[in-house]
Amino acid sequence: MSEELTPRALDALRRLEELRRADAPTHGGRVLSYVYDSGLAEIDEIAARAARLVQPVNGLDPTVFPSTVAMERDLIAFGRRMLHGESGVVGNVTSGGTESCILAVASARDTAGASPGAGSVVAPTTVHAAFAKAAHLLGLELVRVPVDPGTGAVRVDAFTEALREDTVLAVVSAPNYPIGAIDPVAEVAAATSARGIPLHVDACLGGWALPWWGDTPEPLPEWDFRVPGVGSISADLHKYGYAPKGVSLLLYRDRDRHRAQYFGITDWPGYPVVNPTLAGSKSAAALASAWAITETLGDVGYRGLVDRIRRATESLCATVDSVEGLRVVGQPRGPVFAVASDADSGTPIDPHVWANAVRERGFTLQMQPSMLQPDGTVLARTTHLTVTPVTETLLPDLEAVLRAAAEEVRGAPPAAPPDALAALSEAFADGSVSAADVLALPGEAVAGALAAAGLDPRKGTAGSAGEAGEDLDMATVLAAVEALPRPVTTRMLVEYLAGLLDE
Repeated sequence: MSEELTPRALDALRRLEELRRADAPTHGGRVLSYVYDSGLAEIDEIAARAARLVQPVNGLDPTVFPSTVAMERDLIAFGRRMLHGESGVVGNVTSGGTESCILAVASARDTAGASPGAGSVVAPTTVHAAFAKAAHLLGLELVRVPVDPGTGAVRVDAFTEALREDTVLAVVSAPNYPIGAIDPVAEVAAATSARGIPLHVDACLGGWALPWWGDTPEPLPEWDFRVPGVGSISADLHKYGYAPKGVSLLLYRDRDRHRAQYFGITDWPGYPVVNPTLAGSKSAAALASAWAITETLGDVGYRGLVDRIRRATESLCATVDSVEGLRVVGQPRGPVFAVASDADSGTPIDPHVWANAVRERGFTLQMQPSMLQPDGTVLARTTHLTVTPVTETLLPDLEAVLRAAAEEVRGAPPAAPPDALAALSEAFADGSVSAADVLALPGEAVAGALAAAGLDPRKGTAGSAGEAGEDLDMATVLAAVEALPRPVTTRMLVEYLAGLLDE
């Protein structure tokens, strides 16, 4: 590097180190959401070296960079074996779960020949939000089917009743993110097959964990390509595959549905464009990292890591269930679970207040709001825990923190929305303000309302990149989400997060 550039490069890297110190820790098991820590330091080094080897590669054209074809083919083959797919199962590596979900929906829409603005996707209320995004972008209606509030799994009869003549795709989860329940894949597949509707299993979360979960204390229900009628599966390598973000695998049983995922054009004066994913030019770094990690771990390595996750999950669930006032929702089967207040307890504990107390003791859990389902039943507010292999090494400390935090907040009232948003909630209740009124406001007015509620992204909670989110109390934010119309809170959160980037 030239003498002129070296000082600037060193300054930039020092600044980046400073910025990273404000981030939540991605290793060590202190954050039980968003990050997936294998606990193996060498995995990070393998990923970094693989990414460096392909740093200048453009994944746009595999005829120019055949290394990308070889790696992608190997990952597809590994996924096919892992998910019990026959030799005809085909697919692609994508940039993450959201892209996999969007492509699965787009392929189903185009295969069905649905015209713009027509068609529906049927999925449980617990299906990942990526499918709502897919429906929005592709002009489809997302039909949400209630799940059993006690188990978190979709009801087969309700799912069957929700299928329509214009349904282009049905979706179930293995497991779902909010609760950790595996939907009844085989039963739903029987219903969708009878109607000629393709079924997608969203295993973005569990796809690289459930295959090695084992039969203790009882066998998992079949959920992958062993089930007749399962037409496609998404499984994220950047979750329990331990690859850097973002990289996912999308597999199809039907070659024609897979080909419908592609975009191609030759009637323009440039080079022929044929894209299997939404991006054109794209980095090969995540692909290479995922490939190198999978080649390194193999079945034996993944099985050992999953054994650690399963033991940790079972121990944590038992700990939570032993705490008076808290309960694990349903019977989660996989590496995530949700904790709710035990209404039958004499001293119920609010899960969001509890999560705040846990955070003060050094562990970050993820709060989730309650939800009114289409049939009038309510999914309780919960706190989500994502368990990784490294969690097992922290069990004594973590379980002690979970118990101590529960004792500290026992009897404490739930968090309330900020005063300004509580007043807005009352205005909605008495009819003096409507959701349409708020949605019609310009961005500056919404930003002003947030500032009045103490949620100004330009002050305190987000004064700079190094301070973003430090003082944001998610318990009060989610209390506002529960109190106000959901489209209104969506608009407010968009304005807040966009405001982090404003000067």
